Amino acid sequence: MSEQSGEYLEDVTAVQDALVEWYEADHRDYPWRRTDEPYEILVSEVMSQQTQLDRVVAAWQDFLERWPTVADLAAAKRGDVVGFWTDHSLGYNNRAKYLHEAARQVVEERDGEWPTDPDGLSELMGVGPYTANAVASFAFNNGNAVVDTNVKRVLYRAFDVPDDDSAFEATAQALMPEGESAVWNNAIMELGGVACEKTPDCDGAQCPWREYCGAYQSGDFTAPDVPTQPTFEGSRRQFRGRVISVLNEYDELALDELGPRIRVDYAPDGDHGREWLRGLLSDLEDDELVTLADEDGDTVASLHN
Repeated sequence: MSEQSGEYLEDVTAVQDALVEWYEADHRDYPWRRTDEPYEILVSEVMSQQTQLDRVVAAWQDFLERWPTVADLAAAKRGDVVGFWTDHSLGYNNRAKYLHEAARQVVEERDGEWPTDPDGLSELMGVGPYTANAVASFAFNNGNAVVDTNVKRVLYRAFDVPDDDSAFEATAQALMPEGESAVWNNAIMELGGVACEKTPDCDGAQCPWREYCGAYQSGDFTAPDVPTQPTFEGSRRQFRGRVISVLNEYDELALDELGPRIRVDYAPDGDHGREWLRGLLSDLEDDELVTLADEDGDTVASLHN
């Protein structure tokens, strides 16, 4: 961190107050920002991992209408949850599986009591450090500073923080007001989402850190590299989703019944035939999403329950 950009540390309270006041004056009104229910927040965090927030709203509302409580989700069939995930194009189906399993852990192993800190939440299936921090912050106001792509971009530009995870985490934690993780983490992610995007809108969004920001003063809005998502169309991930979606409509299907329903060029002995489909189904079986059985010498697939 340069000496000039490090000057914010001399008046960290002013930096904190400016951001919180900016956020509280006006911010995007997502429904999960109006609740402190850990189940609802966990669902929103898992859905948001690979989907734009504006698209998550409808899926989140539909999900909670179908499974309003963690007990409802725990009692659901896994195939129904995975099918919902596929139908709403929410990314990797494993996330639906892990969310379902996490609900079972809370209900069956913890008598419905949620962990309230990041360490405890990290013990739930599929809940990594970022998600654990987010749920601890927004449900219990008991989290550490959240560091996502938006936060890294803000800190890199505003305060010349090196492109290093440990440096981002240390700076984010130093900036966060003690005991204010809920409002702070929402605020700094909002800043990165509406003012300090890839193409910044500093003045239009009335960024509260303009007077402290090295990038604003210099005009150099370089940002850390963001990994690009692999192409979805034609990917193995796409066909995994199609398998789940088709099997959600049928009790079971043999290979040559399933194949043509997930790709138009399916040919039993072709490049994308039985051997290719068996490999795809085997991966899904390993992930406990699909069950395979042998019936009269033919492989039959069904959703795992």
